[in-house]
Amino acid sequence: MGFAEAIRVALQSLWANKLRTVLTVIGVVIGVASVIAVITLANGAKMFVVRKIANHGSDTLTLSRLPAVIFTGEEYLRVNKRKDITYDDYFYLQQACTRCLMLGAELSSTGKVVSGKQSTTDTVINGWTANMAEISDLDVVQGRALTPMDDEMGTHDAVVGYDIVDNLLPNVDPIGQDIRVDGEIYTIVGVGERKGEIFGQSEDNYVDMPLTTYLHTHGEHQSVNISAKAGMVPGALDNAIDEVRVLMRSRRHDEPGAEDSFSISTNDTFISLFNQITGIFATVIVGIASISLVVGGVVIMNIMLVSVTERTREIGIRKALGARRQDVMVQFLIEAAAMALLGGMFGVLGGIGIAEFVTHVVGFPSSVALWSVLLGLFVATSVGIFFGVYPARRAAMLDPIVALRAEL
Repeated sequence: MGFAEAIRVALQSLWANKLRTVLTVIGVVIGVASVIAVITLANGAKMFVVRKIANHGSDTLTLSRLPAVIFTGEEYLRVNKRKDITYDDYFYLQQACTRCLMLGAELSSTGKVVSGKQSTTDTVINGWTANMAEISDLDVVQGRALTPMDDEMGTHDAVVGYDIVDNLLPNVDPIGQDIRVDGEIYTIVGVGERKGEIFGQSEDNYVDMPLTTYLHTHGEHQSVNISAKAGMVPGALDNAIDEVRVLMRSRRHDEPGAEDSFSISTNDTFISLFNQITGIFATVIVGIASISLVVGGVVIMNIMLVSVTERTREIGIRKALGARRQDVMVQFLIEAAAMALLGGMFGVLGGIGIAEFVTHVVGFPSSVALWSVLLGLFVATSVGIFFGVYPARRAAMLDPIVALRAEL
């Protein structure tokens, strides 16, 4: 029997038992769909995070009091003893850091914005120095951005996102309009470009004000975050980090050999951390999905054993007409692989559908990776072949005389 003929016979056998075939491949569908959905969502989230972090530039460092992520309670107690990074520290670095091309400082919180009878909640309130707009890649599409004079004079000027405009000032030119932010009146001088939603949260619900104004209205006893650009020259970022570390250790009187009393992070720090988190998450989910694939493979093996028993006489006739053991084995392996591949195809479609549904409902980003689709199909087919070997070998080893005596 030729290979093409074996495929035709295998497909005819599967079609003749449609319900059994569908029930058999469900385990493979669930396993592959889970893997594809997780990889698609994780890949989308990774691309989003990389893109967002890249907005700060690969030449940007961030100086903060606390690290980006604290893993243990002991670490939390230790780092919370650190002194705040102050606005004066920002001025010090601005004057002393020779390898920093641009510096900015920021603080943020959430608050309430009111205009007339309309209001928003959970609005991100940013206290920025003028350079933070450029460092954070914020494009102002109406009006102007904050200026050094705003920060120096502590003005009540503000740049807002489009959620503020759409919800509080519809059909009105927002420039020059007054809004109340946490009880204080501010004048809108600019509107940032639309950014849309991510993870179900709007990125346009914000108010940017001068950092000095923020410190005056929201309290001065807060630790600011300082961002610095070092330039794209090779090695410039590392040199800037070394200089900032030396300057801050000296200013904060850190003892020789003691750990830094502050944290310095870069885009690579956040990307590496995100990859670790998503890697652990994906490993757990893929492990669970693998159980479904194993279960699906066991079901395929059981069904193929039933099929061998049902078709014992057919196998005897084929052998009597000259079919070799390898012909019989290939036929049953093709049937097992076909069922698994069918399950893999529906699993891929289901996984992509689940990911797109999550993106549509929750706003979680997703991105289909071609390699994950090919991997899903390959793994599914491999599972079918692996678990189909024993039934196929059992069919191939049947004695034709005994097989012909089997009752129909």
